[in-house]
Amino acid sequence: MNISLECTEKVRCREVDLSSSFCRSVYSEIEEVGWEHLVKLDHDLMILSFRILDKKGRAHIMEIELEKAYPRCPPSISADVPYTFNLEWSVNSRLKHVVQQFQEHLEKLQEFWCTLDNIDKSLWVVYPKEPSRATSCREINLGNDCFIMLSINVNDPRSLPECRFMGSDPIVNSLRKKWTRNSKRWVKDKSLVENLDSALETSLPGPPDVHKNEQQVECGICYAQFLPIDEELGAKSGSGTDYTCENTSCSRAFHSVCLRDWLRSITTTRQSFNVLFGNCPYCSDPVAVKISDTRK
Repeated sequence: MNISLECTEKVRCREVDLSSSFCRSVYSEIEEVGWEHLVKLDHDLMILSFRILDKKGRAHIMEIELEKAYPRCPPSISADVPYTFNLEWSVNSRLKHVVQQFQEHLEKLQEFWCTLDNIDKSLWVVYPKEPSRATSCREINLGNDCFIMLSINVNDPRSLPECRFMGSDPIVNSLRKKWTRNSKRWVKDKSLVENLDSALETSLPGPPDVHKNEQQVECGICYAQFLPIDEELGAKSGSGTDYTCENTSCSRAFHSVCLRDWLRSITTTRQSFNVLFGNCPYCSDPVAVKISDTRK
């Protein structure tokens, strides 16, 4: 009986030692990546999310799920990208190597995203309303109740896209004939929007003014338009975004409450009187938020 209890106790002690060693290892690897990039960490340290900026300043969230046998077994990766990369892994690999490979993968997708950004900025996109970075399709309003659904080639975004026309038969038939006749003239050196105008022999309508003037309303931290209804939030309960990054190439919107909490989690944040000074989570430009604008 005593022998059995001693064995059980030894097993428990070993599990505690392994758990402590795992925690220290994960914390050390997060430190290598940078705590300022961490946006989520489960209580058991098995699921982590990092916010990574690409060279164009676009923010990407990568979720990493660690296996129980980590680091002997590679982690699972998920992100808002059209396809994931093949992770190169060895027993000596660390989280920083995952982030490095993810950054390399992001660079391969820059031309794809630039092409889609050009479409979203120049044309009247009706679907999806809020496209994710993983989406390669766009439905565009051509006018006269006609639409074209484009599917952009992820690996060759400047090439002739697959398309499908929708609308009244006479107009759609005319558009199909023009597309068939002119698609052979598609030139990769031109932008996709220029090629579309040439292929359809018309100047496609741009976004309506209501879309051009529409400000971003979702918070860049909690991804919600409004804060929850909560007495602890005081006057901020149920309110919308009230802070916008002053960098015009970013202009990301935030709830000051969320931005305050995020800044407080970053070791590089400075405080002067009732103001927190730090950097935008997306473009890294300076931001400042009053502590008095937060939860009561």
